[in-house]
Amino acid sequence: MSDNREPEGGGNPWMKSLMIWGGIFVALLLVISMFSGPREAGGAQILYSDFKQKVAEGSVKSVEISPDLIVGQMKNDERFSTIPVQGDVELTSQLERADVQFTGAAPEQMNVLWVILIQALPFLLILGVAFFALRQVQKGGGSGAMGFGKSKAKLLTEKQGRVTFDDVAGIDEAREELQEIVEFLKDPSRFSKLGGQIPKGALLVGSPGTGKTLLARAIAGEARVPFFTISGSDFVEMFVGVGASRVRDMFEQAKKNAPCIVFIDEIDAVGRHRGNGIGNSNDEREQTLNQLLVEMDGFEANEGIIIIAATNRPDVLDPALLRPGRFDRQVVVPIPDIDGREKILSVHMKKVPLAPDVNSRTIARGTPGFSGADLANLVNEAALLAARRNKRLVAMQEFEDAKDKVMMGTERKSMVMTDDEKKMTAYHEAGHALVSLNEPASDPIHKATIIPRGRALGMVMRLPERDNYSYHRDKMHANLAVAMGGRVAEEIIFGHDKVSSGASSDIQYATDLARNMVTKWGMSDKLGPLQYEASQEGYLGMGQTTRTMAGAETNKLIDAEIKALVEAALKRATDVLTEQEDKLHLLAQAMLEYETLSGEEITRLMEDGKIDRPDQPAGPTILPPSQGSSVPKAGKRFGGSGEAPQGA
Repeated sequence: MSDNREPEGGGNPWMKSLMIWGGIFVALLLVISMFSGPREAGGAQILYSDFKQKVAEGSVKSVEISPDLIVGQMKNDERFSTIPVQGDVELTSQLERADVQFTGAAPEQMNVLWVILIQALPFLLILGVAFFALRQVQKGGGSGAMGFGKSKAKLLTEKQGRVTFDDVAGIDEAREELQEIVEFLKDPSRFSKLGGQIPKGALLVGSPGTGKTLLARAIAGEARVPFFTISGSDFVEMFVGVGASRVRDMFEQAKKNAPCIVFIDEIDAVGRHRGNGIGNSNDEREQTLNQLLVEMDGFEANEGIIIIAATNRPDVLDPALLRPGRFDRQVVVPIPDIDGREKILSVHMKKVPLAPDVNSRTIARGTPGFSGADLANLVNEAALLAARRNKRLVAMQEFEDAKDKVMMGTERKSMVMTDDEKKMTAYHEAGHALVSLNEPASDPIHKATIIPRGRALGMVMRLPERDNYSYHRDKMHANLAVAMGGRVAEEIIFGHDKVSSGASSDIQYATDLARNMVTKWGMSDKLGPLQYEASQEGYLGMGQTTRTMAGAETNKLIDAEIKALVEAALKRATDVLTEQEDKLHLLAQAMLEYETLSGEEITRLMEDGKIDRPDQPAGPTILPPSQGSSVPKAGKRFGGSGEAPQGA
């Protein structure tokens, strides 16, 4: 973005304001000086009666008499002044008798121009203040006083840092689709010669943090044109018509800086469906949207104004906004895949001193579902951890710890748990892990821990071997069984009456998954491949609600099917843990001993009956079935703060 032109009315606005207020201050000083008191006479000021007495005593040597002041000198060379009394005709006679030298002084005559200036100065000040206020109102960007009807769009140039496609990684398809806009801004005649017209608007659709704003800035950076940015919420005010005025002003600014890009972030704040719902009328928002639609139709393609908008809610946008001729090109900015995550990590790692053992591919494999913002946060957390540990380089260990912190939460080291609570948590997580190992469709275990993190007292983290874009029925049934594994383990080991509330989040997850299988994904044999629930925008556009499209009898059948799915998963988990109770005891002992186990260590423990760690004593071995119920105390202390359910 090499265009360094200042907005209209160039010059430093701070210097302008300083000059205006400086002029007002100087004018006030001038008024004060002109209307100040009588001229200074030097010496002490005495009463007129004392002056008359000193004349009678013969102490006065000489005086200078003016209508409003008498200045004199004593015989001892002291200076004095006094204010005469009007009408004292005997003064000159008294001065003659006392042999005092006296002379008269003419009153000061003020220049006629100064008199006119003094009289006109208050009016000039009023006119100056009024002119200053009007200039503020006329300022672009709405920054001036009473400028609420002006656009709040900010003009970014190279002074704010140029961003190019080299700074954007992991979204190659979106880059390629927007490359045409860059080429048009660089050379519009190339398209106009053949009668082609560039799309007036491009809508970037993607989840939060995928890089929509960064991609828009990269387009402007590649084309080297001015870049206006504004949020959709900046248009809407409580006064009807203000948003429409801001839209008009924004397009006026854009035309003066064309060719340029206008980027509207979170356009769903102003571009929602008009008249959606009973009584859902918002005159200010709808007028703003109407003005935006008119302006997008109002300028010609050769003016070089490209409108780029971003949203993560394309379903709520008004259809008129998406028709050809407005935002007629929708560019999906997806969550990056493993190759995209590796490229994004490489971009962010350039700013961090890395140790030789850091492998961006390994980190990318362990962060499925991470957006670009999540990966940037991961790299930043790793750098902060290395700084706290007084390291000069960021090693792989810092990235692993940062990943655990981002995905599972911060370790709650101040929390002290009793041995019974540790034992309950260990068996709960061991139940999840053991069921997962026996479900072929389940994702591999990445790590299991009983160290409290975030709101969970323990956690079994599973990571897919590759990026998943859809889920199959067998995997959903496996996830249901794994979710029930913790509760089943508690009941098998501690009895029906000792089952804890730690499985609350597992039950919620299983219920939601089963409900989606039945009502949205058509995975119930009794109900068939039909959709029984749909999400819709809430009343007055606030949030989302779920609407059930079924009768009373069908709802009963839906509830019965959901219950059947969860109970079937409960039975699958019970069968696994009952048959392999000795391995459940073994895994729980290892969890109590080491607190955190990797997926490889859990697999090796199930196969060989032991864990070999070079820096620690040998782990537990398989116990005979008769000794399976005895569990040793934990070998380490750990903690956290507050109480929370055990996570799945």
